[in-house]
Amino acid sequence: MKIPLTPLRCLYRAVDLYGRKEAVICGEQRFTYAQFGARCERFATALENAGIVYGDRVAFLSFNTHRLLEGYFAAPMARAIVMPLNVRLTPAELETIIHHAEPRLLFYESDFEAVIPKLCAAHPAMRVVNLNSEFEDFLSTGAPGRRDFMTYDEDSVAELFYTSGSTGTPKGVMLSHRALYLHAITCSTIFGTDDRGVDLHTIPLFHANGWGRPQAATMFGLKQVMVRRFDPALVCRLIEDEGATAMCVVPTMANALLNYAGVKAHNYSSLDRILIGGAAASADLVHKLEAVFGCAVMAGYGMTETAPVATSARAKSTVVYKDDADREEHQAMAGWPGIGVEVRVVDPQMCDVPHDMASIGEIVIRSDNVMEGYYREPEATAAVMSGSWIHTGDMAVWDEETFVHIVDRKKDIIISGGENISSIEVENAIAAHPAVLEAAVVSAPSKEWGEIPVAFVVVRPDHTCTQEELIPWLASRLARFKTPRIFEFRTEPLPKGGTGKILKKELREPYWSGLDRRVQG
Repeated sequence: MKIPLTPLRCLYRAVDLYGRKEAVICGEQRFTYAQFGARCERFATALENAGIVYGDRVAFLSFNTHRLLEGYFAAPMARAIVMPLNVRLTPAELETIIHHAEPRLLFYESDFEAVIPKLCAAHPAMRVVNLNSEFEDFLSTGAPGRRDFMTYDEDSVAELFYTSGSTGTPKGVMLSHRALYLHAITCSTIFGTDDRGVDLHTIPLFHANGWGRPQAATMFGLKQVMVRRFDPALVCRLIEDEGATAMCVVPTMANALLNYAGVKAHNYSSLDRILIGGAAASADLVHKLEAVFGCAVMAGYGMTETAPVATSARAKSTVVYKDDADREEHQAMAGWPGIGVEVRVVDPQMCDVPHDMASIGEIVIRSDNVMEGYYREPEATAAVMSGSWIHTGDMAVWDEETFVHIVDRKKDIIISGGENISSIEVENAIAAHPAVLEAAVVSAPSKEWGEIPVAFVVVRPDHTCTQEELIPWLASRLARFKTPRIFEFRTEPLPKGGTGKILKKELREPYWSGLDRRVQG
């Protein structure tokens, strides 16, 4: 018998096995899994009573709250599509997404009241509900009642996530019920299924690394602690107060935690692991996090189009580390695939590059978790697919153990004098300097070399750092041709997109548009 694969099964497993257990903590509010499940059911019924039908988009403009987490299950339960929006996007970017997706309903927090009229103008047929002042009344129009998941189509779309748009107009990634359920299974092979775990939802749920956890954490019966907005002091306190065992951070969050003045004043003995995703990590970052938090730290890799987790740098029995430094290097890599995921590193002809940790190719992925396609964009979908393989746009090397190490985005590789330079490698070398808070490296045109690397550096508060100090620091870490020819020191944080990634396009543009004349050779 074929039983449909759907995230509803993740929810009902938790309700049946962990009904009395504390499930979701959100500020002062605490819910058991029985209570959480009933709220999801009421929410789903309320959506149907409001006219939501199969395939309708239900959008959320919200920070991390229990209401948003409930929406992850309620909308698919109502046979609709949940659509969390990136709260860090500009009004114009949000208008573009609303106009393209045409959601039937938008739930929003009061923080975004000012932008709502513009979003309604982008799609006049959309109804809006304030999560702070109107949601509980909306919920009261529904009723609890168990759904028969046997009646659901596992191939129907359950979630729609718009990419950050760092390389162009945001695209809507469609994820099916089946992909989400199997992604939860993939997560179980990577993170384990210990039901004593306490998951800290540190990353915003609109972010790939954030929304990849709701189904898996619920399926495992974990206690889930909502971090409404990332704040280092709050995160450190919640780890101690709630006994958090795991959290996921992007590198910018990790740096913020490490630079929080009170980071050493808390007890982190409950922490079992910290996961780094969203951007490439470094061995230095792994080392610093392990030293402060006293737990295992490992990177992982995926993308919105893969639901998102594809690989992780967890231990592998056939990999023997030479020493601690080698272990940290491995744990900072993208790692190796989870169950149900195949990963290759290929040349432009789709042939595998050598497993020598030197030959650079593009990561392609074939997985149960790959998207159904880009919403209303068949040509864009076809452009990233080679048969059943999806092109990621990430360039990498790999070894004989299929340990993958990302060297750059395809668009960010710097080709100088015929040599490929990984901007990530140079950034990590700069960021390892004790006075550096963050760094980004981009290409600039050069008559002699074609391209040269340019570094943007933000110095830590109460520290000083100059080009004259950095060049000898880099000399022992990088080949000479990789060392930036130009250094720009900034006092303000580098520009970042909605998911916390540094916007290299903004940094690169002045050099290539002819506005900056400092590049001579």
